[in-house]
Amino acid sequence: MSTSENTFQAVAGQDQTKNIIKLAILAVGGQGGGVLSDWIVDVAERNGYRAQATSVPGVAQRTGATIYYVEMMAASDRDPVFALMPAPGDVDILIAAEIMEAGRAINRGLVTADRTTLISSSHRMFAVSEKIVPGDGRADSAVVLAAGQEAAKAFICFAMDKIATETKSHISSCLLGALAGSGALPFPAESYRETIRASGRGVSASLKAFDRALDQAKTQEPAQNTDQIAPTDSITVPTDLAGPKVLVDKYNLLVKRIQSLPQPAQEIAARGLNKVIDFQDLAYGGEYLDHLEQAAIADRQAGGETRHFRYTKELAKYLANAMAYDDVIRVADLKTRGTRFQRVRREMDVDAETVMQITEFMHPRATEFCGLMPHRIGRFVESRPKLVRLLDRMVNRGRRVRTDAILPFLSLYLVSGLRRWRRSLLRHHIEQAHWLEWQARAQKTLTTDYALAVEIVLCRRLVKGYSDTHIRGLSKFDRVLAGGDLVAGRSDAADWLRRLREAALLDEKGEALDGALATIHSFIDDTPKAASA
Repeated sequence: MSTSENTFQAVAGQDQTKNIIKLAILAVGGQGGGVLSDWIVDVAERNGYRAQATSVPGVAQRTGATIYYVEMMAASDRDPVFALMPAPGDVDILIAAEIMEAGRAINRGLVTADRTTLISSSHRMFAVSEKIVPGDGRADSAVVLAAGQEAAKAFICFAMDKIATETKSHISSCLLGALAGSGALPFPAESYRETIRASGRGVSASLKAFDRALDQAKTQEPAQNTDQIAPTDSITVPTDLAGPKVLVDKYNLLVKRIQSLPQPAQEIAARGLNKVIDFQDLAYGGEYLDHLEQAAIADRQAGGETRHFRYTKELAKYLANAMAYDDVIRVADLKTRGTRFQRVRREMDVDAETVMQITEFMHPRATEFCGLMPHRIGRFVESRPKLVRLLDRMVNRGRRVRTDAILPFLSLYLVSGLRRWRRSLLRHHIEQAHWLEWQARAQKTLTTDYALAVEIVLCRRLVKGYSDTHIRGLSKFDRVLAGGDLVAGRSDAADWLRRLREAALLDEKGEALDGALATIHSFIDDTPKAASA
C-alpha cells in the first residue's frame, strides 16, 4: 500500500462529524423562519464556514411548524456531506419562534441537556387544538419553561415579540440577536450585523431589534410564565380620566364603594366596574356594586371570611361579564371606536400614510333584530312565529360591510348610539332576567352549601359569545344547573356540579356533558329502587 493511500485512510478514519454544528429552527408562516435560516447561513459563510440549509414544511393552520435545519463546519480542502433533517439527541442549537414550539421540540427529543442551547421567545401563538375548546384550552407555558430549564444545556427565553413590536421589526431579527448573544456559535456579533445590512430591507429596524435581543440574551433574567397576570393589592383605577367634573366625581364615588367590599374581591370588582361602565354608563356601574355589596353581606354571614370570600370574588368577575353581554349595540360600538382602527394598524403593521380598508362580515338574524326593539313590541313579534319567519327572511343573510367607508361606518355608529335606550330593549330585559335568576339561585344556596354556591357562580362561564355561540352556551348552562338540581343536598353536590361544568366546556356539541349527566342519572335513578328493595 502506498504512502498516499495510508494518509487517506488516516484522514478518512477520523470522525469529522464532531466538527459539524447542527442548528434547527421551528417556526410557522409569518415568523420569518426562512429569512432567519438564510441569515445564519450567510453569517457562517462570512466566517469561513461551509453551510447547508434545508426545510420541511409544516401543516397549515397552526397544527405544525416548518423545521428549518442548518449544518455548518469550518471550510477545508474537502467538501462536507451534510444531513437534511435533525435527529433526536443530535442538535447543538434549537431556535423556537414561540414557547410552545420549544415544548414540541423538547417532546421530539431534539433538546438534550448535554449539548443543546435552546433559544425561544416566551410569547404564545395559540394552536387550533387550543382555540376550539369551548373553555380554556390553553396549554400551560409554565410547564414548558420548567422543562426548558431542565432539558437544555442552556436556555435563552424572553419576550422577543415585544422587542419586535417596539422596534417595528420582525421576530426573526430578535431570534438572530438572541443567537448571537448566546455565544453558541463562534462568530463575532459584527458579522451578524453585516448580514442584516446586506439584506437591504428594513435594515435600521432589524438592527435595533437585533441589538436589543443580543443585549438581553447576555443579561437574561429567569424566564417567567407570560400567560399569568401578576397579583396586585392595588385597585385598578384609570389615571387619565377626562370629562365633565360631575361625571368624574361620580366615578370616584363608585371607586370608594369598592373599598367596603372584602379585600380579596376589590381588585376584580374594580375591573368589573370599569367593564360595565364602559358597556353602559355610571348608573349601570352603581347597579353592579349594589349587587356585590348585597353578596358580600351574605358571604360574611355564611362564614366567607374563612374561605377568603371566594363567593364575592367570583361573583365580581362573572356578574360583570353577565351585565356586559354581547349584543348588536355592543358589537357596533366596538367596531366604530377610534382605538380599534389604531389597534388594527398596529397589529397589521400599517403606517399612518397607507390607506387601510376594513371589511366586516355580519350575519344578523330575526332574534338580534327583535332584541333591538322595545321589550313589549319585541315580545309581541316573538310570540308570532309567522311574523318571526318573515322577518328572518328579510334580515338573515350574510353581509360584508366596509367600515372604513362613510355610510357603513355611520350606520354602525348610529346603532351603537342606541345604548342610551338599551335598558328598555327586549334583549336587555331577557339578559337581566337571566342573570338575576342565576345570582338569586347562588345566593340562596349560599346559606346551606357554600361550595355549591361558588360552583353555581362559576357556571356563568358557560354563557359567552354572540348569536349561535351564545345560544349554545345558554343551553349548556341550563342543562348543567338542571343536573346540579339532581344532586342538590348531597355532600358531593359541588364536586358534581364542577364536573358537569368542565364536561360542558370540553366540546362544542356537548357530548361530554351528555355522558356526565348520564352518569348522574345512573345512580340517582337507582336510589329509589335500592330503598324499596
